[in-house]
Amino acid sequence: MKCKICNNETNFKFKAKVLSKYPVKYYHCDECDFLQTESPFWLDEAYSSSINIEDTGIIARNIGFSKKMTTLLYVLFNTKSNYLDYGGGTGLFTRLMRDIGFEYYWHDPYTQNLFSRGFEYDNQDIKAISTFESFEHFVTPMKDIDKMLKITDNIIFSTNILPYPIPKPDEWWYYGLSHGQHVSFYSVDSLNYIANYFNINFYTFGNLHILTSENISKRRIDLIKILFKLKFDYLIKKFRLQSKTFEDMNYLIEQKINN
Repeated sequence: MKCKICNNETNFKFKAKVLSKYPVKYYHCDECDFLQTESPFWLDEAYSSSINIEDTGIIARNIGFSKKMTTLLYVLFNTKSNYLDYGGGTGLFTRLMRDIGFEYYWHDPYTQNLFSRGFEYDNQDIKAISTFESFEHFVTPMKDIDKMLKITDNIIFSTNILPYPIPKPDEWWYYGLSHGQHVSFYSVDSLNYIANYFNINFYTFGNLHILTSENISKRRIDLIKILFKLKFDYLIKKFRLQSKTFEDMNYLIEQKINN
């Protein structure tokens, strides 16, 4: 089986039971250290609901990432540009970022926008994309990343890094065997390969990563790490951000955007 990242031959790694019934083969690429499932024939069943019922961390994760994204966007870009949450789910993250003060938009063809209606992506000029817990869902990762790079050359995303040595099926919860939606697993090497392929740079902050055309200096990286540790209310005052909550309400009333 060919690697979906570097197109080299992969090696069979192990077999695991997905959705408690399908024996699925997992393949590893020795060239770029990427792990993938066999062709995922079970996805229609896995996505009977676009939001995974087991994802009990969805609220905490969105709140946590909204705080980190505020720092990243302030330090790396600016507070006035347009930003896009790609694969934005219910629109919760977009609403959080607009409440903080960013001009944020939503895009997700598979999920209903509940929290940020009226602020859908419509070919606005986008400075950077955020996309959280989506890379591990990509069946064709290089094509999906290429789609995003046609919108902007700055992608901030989350995914858990493949541990070394590669865990057995019962040793890593991130395989998501019970819900069957995770089919691609990245190492730092495979993410570096992706960056080199698209002629951009890769930076990582734990489970939060950046693919970007920007050359981020060590000074800015160190600053980001320091700011991550500070109280968020202090950062809001320091960055002089103004919430769009009431501004958006008035806009929606004027535009007569309703249910």
